[in-house]
Amino acid sequence: MLVIRQRSFIIYYNKLKLFSYQAPALRLLAIDIPGFFSYDDLAESESIPMPLRPTRLTGPLPAAKHCLKGRTPTLEGGGLHCAECLMKRLASGIFCWVLLVMSVPALVDAAQEQQSPAGLSLSEAVQTAVRENATMSAARSRVKASEERITQARSGLFPQVYFSESYNRTTNPMWAFGTNLNQEIIKTSDFDPVKLNDPDAIDNFASTLSVSWSLFDGGQTWFGWRQAKLGSTAAVHMMDRTRQQVIVRAVRAYVGLLLAQEQLSVMRQALDTAREHLKMVRSRFESGFVVKSDLLRTQVHIAQLEQQHLVSESQVAIARAELNAAMGVPVDSLYELTSPLEAGDAIAEPVDHWIDTALSRRADYKQLQYQQDIAREEISKARAAHLPSVNLVGNYEMNTEDFSDRGENYTLGALVSINLFSGQRLSAKTREARAVLLEVNAVQREMEQGIRVETKAAFLQTESAWKRIQVARSAVDQAEEALRIVCNRYNSGLLTIIELLDAELALQQTRTSHFKAIGDYKVAVVGLYLAAGTLDENFH
Repeated sequence: MLVIRQRSFIIYYNKLKLFSYQAPALRLLAIDIPGFFSYDDLAESESIPMPLRPTRLTGPLPAAKHCLKGRTPTLEGGGLHCAECLMKRLASGIFCWVLLVMSVPALVDAAQEQQSPAGLSLSEAVQTAVRENATMSAARSRVKASEERITQARSGLFPQVYFSESYNRTTNPMWAFGTNLNQEIIKTSDFDPVKLNDPDAIDNFASTLSVSWSLFDGGQTWFGWRQAKLGSTAAVHMMDRTRQQVIVRAVRAYVGLLLAQEQLSVMRQALDTAREHLKMVRSRFESGFVVKSDLLRTQVHIAQLEQQHLVSESQVAIARAELNAAMGVPVDSLYELTSPLEAGDAIAEPVDHWIDTALSRRADYKQLQYQQDIAREEISKARAAHLPSVNLVGNYEMNTEDFSDRGENYTLGALVSINLFSGQRLSAKTREARAVLLEVNAVQREMEQGIRVETKAAFLQTESAWKRIQVARSAVDQAEEALRIVCNRYNSGLLTIIELLDAELALQQTRTSHFKAIGDYKVAVVGLYLAAGTLDENFH
């Protein structure tokens, strides 16, 4: 007989405990094993302590009708009729059930792990967002693309080597004669006017290896290479800015979920308080001290709180989905938030410190500075188009009709070219580059002003939220004391139900305002770090 009750696994035979094991809490389970005592015998046995006796049977196995030797097992004096079968059944039964008992705790632990959501701290949420968010993946891809553009631009400094293979068959007199020359199979008979004017069809396979190298193009390739490197650095800075924005989104979503959970907790406290007051009002109504309208008004108040409680539950689910989206994980992921909703310390540095930090650390501001450098390089590249260009060219060619023999030749040369007139195209391109530089300069000035305003606003919001926390904390203490006084006075018949419900509502609102002030402060702090350009994965 195997008995599983609460946290104990126990195997009994002949009313004696053969094996026991401590395990996580489970429901009682008693199973008959062929050759062992039945459930009823074990339940009625007085040698087994009362707390361990099974009280219900779940999943009994059918008992064996015959032993191994064909004898019918019977209970005589607390044992089986066949001792040899008993020992065999006992050994095999204990072995199987010991394996079962040893595996159950692991299965239970696995089930508990699946049912219990994992913990998630604020720093873990931020790191997950940086790693999994699709916006960050796009930013990393942009950086990779910018690095590949460097290789493309640098390739213009090296020789370009090409190989080509072509085939043609012709009866064109000029091409046929030239093909014979290229294949180096020209004969005296080929100069016969008849054959020259009406040649036979000839096949030709041409294998060509060609090389071109731009020795000088006025520096256009060089300037393009420098632009590509500047563009790659600018892309890295933009990725840093994107990372900060992803962190802000994750922090705001995390704080939003904390606020939603705290709001739900406030609603539960308000419901508990209202139900306790309902008991008091009902008692006073039944005693004839208050009218029925007080009881009805309290019940209506509880109904309103229950509706608000339902809304708060939905807000928690929405906030959780938003946090999952911010982290880049499935929206139905479950976890327990481990970072509490705490204000932390106040910001100590003055606003000028934050503005100076922003102008020196903002990644998007640095990116715009690199855009200025790229615009300047574009002006130089446009001017270089007016200069002459020098190129070396060469090719090596093999011609054959059937690959049994071939003719070989090569060509080497140099090419110098200069644009004498382009219809103002090159000059217009230079003027365009200058205009782009002026545009970038104007955008930079505008961004500088915007950074100053954004940083100052974030600082003031942080400062205001911190002060609101102090005021809200005091308001909660005052509202709690006011509710206690009003409750006592109402119970004494000195105040009406309206004052009691107003006091409950005031406490609910002050608690909500307190948690909202803390959440606003956390969001304002992360906004200040974003404005200053100092936000990273270590924010907590």
